[in-house]
Amino acid sequence: MKKPTQIIHAGRDKQWAGYSVNVPVVRASTVVFDSFAEMRHAVKHRGDHVPYYGRRGTQTHFAFSDAVCELEGGVGCALYPSGAAAISGALLAFLKTGDHLLMVDAAYEPTRAFCDKVLAPLGIQTTYYDPLIGAGISALIQPNTKVIYLESPCSLTMEVQDVPAICAIAKQHGIVTMLDNTWASPILCRPFEMGVDISIQAATKYICGHSDVMLGTASANEQHWPQLREHSYLLGYCASADDVYLAARGLRTLGVRLAQHQQNARQVVQWLAEQPEVEVILHPELTSHPGHAEFIRDFSGSNGLFSFVLKQADQVALERFVEGMQHFKMGFSWGGYESLIITNSNIQALRSATRWPYRGPLVRLHIGLEDPADLIADLAAAFARLREGS
Repeated sequence: MKKPTQIIHAGRDKQWAGYSVNVPVVRASTVVFDSFAEMRHAVKHRGDHVPYYGRRGTQTHFAFSDAVCELEGGVGCALYPSGAAAISGALLAFLKTGDHLLMVDAAYEPTRAFCDKVLAPLGIQTTYYDPLIGAGISALIQPNTKVIYLESPCSLTMEVQDVPAICAIAKQHGIVTMLDNTWASPILCRPFEMGVDISIQAATKYICGHSDVMLGTASANEQHWPQLREHSYLLGYCASADDVYLAARGLRTLGVRLAQHQQNARQVVQWLAEQPEVEVILHPELTSHPGHAEFIRDFSGSNGLFSFVLKQADQVALERFVEGMQHFKMGFSWGGYESLIITNSNIQALRSATRWPYRGPLVRLHIGLEDPADLIADLAAAFARLREGS
């Protein structure tokens, strides 16, 4: 089945949807049983999409989990109230006191904060590694290394990791690999085919696609699914049926939305490349980008998220650049239909294993579904404001 068709049909099994096109919203805390036999069956199969208790899920949750698994390639998918919860839940499911974690140095900032502020006091050591290390990660493995965490492309700076090479090394040592796959969504790469054990998504972003839902997913292969499922349940993670329904609805248009995000972003990138104030554009489709060869090998397409670095701009100039925007709004998320902009003048403060080579501020854009000509005009006015103050 081709991917566009798969996106439409995934998770719409009649046992969940009945006679509806969309799986209904089924809200439940208590699940009631008609007999001891029915209750015993539910207890025995409570991890197998059998109604047992609301925190285990309802038909709404089961259908969406099935859809994510079908698109990503996992055998089971746990749902969380946010992407950050999916990250913390997956890490806590496989780490304990005395363990060692290898974490990519350019990870999503809350992921790094979780390692430093939550895992460290629990006696779990984190070593940060260069995102471009590839098979060289073998030199960082310790006897107590239990998890290698990847994010590709990386947050803000967009490095593409050699996921298959790192996963191959991990398997030699019996180490669990986790990938933050949010940038690719479930359809731009196949993490389990690259050797990943657990794929994590902030479904808040492209899956939901409308900036009105908080949701996270963690899909696992057959070996690691039982542990991820049970530990996530014991930690109390669950997601609202209403939010899951909205995510499932957003999923149906994911393919066409990503294609448009990609097309719009390419036009903006082409325009930015001509601006003399731009030091570098950080977009994995560009041949000059770190990890471009791996991107071409592992990904089937792109989206609307990328960054660029200005040659110079002090804080006053940067504020002038951003605050006059008409279409780009300042906001920390991405993946919705709207265009967003954020800035960071000190990327080095977010790193410890690698050195950031640029002195100017970084600007991250999410290119939405507006007409790209309007977005380019908005950026042109921003650059004009920047020049006026120089």
